[in-house]
Amino acid sequence: MNQDELTRHGHVRPNIPVLYEDNHVLAVVKPVNVPTQEDASGDPDLLSLLKEDLKIRHNKPGNVFLGLVHRLDRPVGGAMIFAKTSKAASRLSESVRSRHFHKLYTAVLNGVPTALQGRLTHYLLKDNRTNTVKTVRPGTDGAKEAILEYRVIGQAAGLSLVEIKLHTGRSHQIRVQMQAIGCPLYGDQKYGGNLSRPGQQLALWSLLAGAPHPVTKEAMSFHSLPPVQFPWNEWPLSLYENMITSEN
Repeated sequence: MNQDELTRHGHVRPNIPVLYEDNHVLAVVKPVNVPTQEDASGDPDLLSLLKEDLKIRHNKPGNVFLGLVHRLDRPVGGAMIFAKTSKAASRLSESVRSRHFHKLYTAVLNGVPTALQGRLTHYLLKDNRTNTVKTVRPGTDGAKEAILEYRVIGQAAGLSLVEIKLHTGRSHQIRVQMQAIGCPLYGDQKYGGNLSRPGQQLALWSLLAGAPHPVTKEAMSFHSLPPVQFPWNEWPLSLYENMITSEN
């Protein structure tokens, strides 16, 4: 990546807005279909793009440290927080473990859940060979407990808009748990079965990411709205803003 491929304003091409930056923390909007970190595809990943941007903008020699403290699946976009020092990474990671790291998501589901709000608890088992996750019985070897809360915010065109609060951070958790109650996410090519068609974009977005600042301990909260395109634009912008406001 050369200098021409980066802007001078903390925005990495393609279109990675910086929500906040200080000496300890970097918060950005992850674009859809960009891997969070390097994977087998070899495609440009968010972590590497941000490191290169920091190196150029701050004229830093050698390797730049940037700690990954939480992840978003490749098809998912929205707010993310990175650590700029090892101390910040350690403290933010502890916030994740102690569940003081707040994550608020919105998703569009195929169909409408029978219960318009609820708390879901499943046990998930990941197959690393196929990079897929399935629900299994409690006590299954290698399975991890997954907990989330959801609330239906709106309904349109056979779809439902939901707010989701994660209590655990398991791989593909939202996608698998929603599939488990019969409402897979719109556009989910991996877990959507015959309800998702090729070319549809997975409708899952990180509305808000927040945690205590790793140094000042003050509450941090960064938010991002989903793109104004189908299926997100089936509902007014105010619904997304209200979800964020009610969480702050």
